[in-house]
Amino acid sequence: MKIYISAILVMATIALCAQEINDNTEKWSSGRPDGHAPISVMGDHMHGKGEWMFSYRYMYMNMDELKQGTDNASYGNALENYMVTPTSMPMNMHMLGTMFAPSDKITLMAMINYITMEMEHINRMGGTFTTESKGFGDVQLSVLYKFFNANLQSLHAQLGFSIPTGGISESDITPASAPNETELPYPMQLGSGTFDTNLALTYLGQSNSVSWGSQVRGLFRFGKNDREYRLGNRYSWNNWFAVKTTDWLSFSARLEGLAISKIEGTDPDLNPMMVITADTTNSGGTFINSGLSFNLYVPTGALKNLRFGFEWAMPLFQDVNGIQLRTKESVTLGTQYSF
Repeated sequence: MKIYISAILVMATIALCAQEINDNTEKWSSGRPDGHAPISVMGDHMHGKGEWMFSYRYMYMNMDELKQGTDNASYGNALENYMVTPTSMPMNMHMLGTMFAPSDKITLMAMINYITMEMEHINRMGGTFTTESKGFGDVQLSVLYKFFNANLQSLHAQLGFSIPTGGISESDITPASAPNETELPYPMQLGSGTFDTNLALTYLGQSNSVSWGSQVRGLFRFGKNDREYRLGNRYSWNNWFAVKTTDWLSFSARLEGLAISKIEGTDPDLNPMMVITADTTNSGGTFINSGLSFNLYVPTGALKNLRFGFEWAMPLFQDVNGIQLRTKESVTLGTQYSF
């Protein structure tokens, strides 16, 4: 939390000082391929009065093998204390979003997602099995407010809320429960089960051929859900740098610091001694993530303002609480159209 507040203060100070010092009155513009952040960054831009934008994103994330603290761990390490350990967890997420600007200062945003997950396991006897969950996640609603847009720089804030529409009692058949289904552990649930608050501050800058941005974000969860637990808060600081190679193509690199708190409380229907993902001790951690991406943009013609983005990302550093699946690569791609 202290890092999150410090990041906000640093970003705001740099942006406001730059606004005072620079005499250039030209506004920052989104009408170029690097006018949007890498496709994995949400709430990175705003729109002019009366403008709409619709978007679709697809994200694939792979988790494979185990991590204990900062060290790699074996399945044997996990099975010393648990009956079962996961070995991999691929996740697919489809995200539909819309933005509308009732004024030049305010943009409204809504997003819904559909998630599919699989988790492969191995037990002490060497047996393997797979569980699955799929469905809609939590609905995200936000309002973005622009503080300024001048000197080829922009600063805006985001206040968002999530509606707990995603399931938190997803179940599947396991060897221990067959032929009946049993409730799945925390990472396999589709939503948080709580009304959460999302706060973000985004600074953007650009010159003739390059652009850059920085976004600090906090996801705060309050109370406990119907299963008597609360997912951990999330604090992130995203930074990116992009190069515009033509009027329709840009390339960018991204670096993110991420901290996730442990799960608070416990689900009474989960046995924390059965599998590592049912033990809240094994939740949360700190991460440094990187990404390489490109953006395509249609500057003229009938398809003007149509965009396509792609990003490949991987972690550079992971320090997890307890023992958890190790995050591997992720791929995000999507399209955006504004009018």
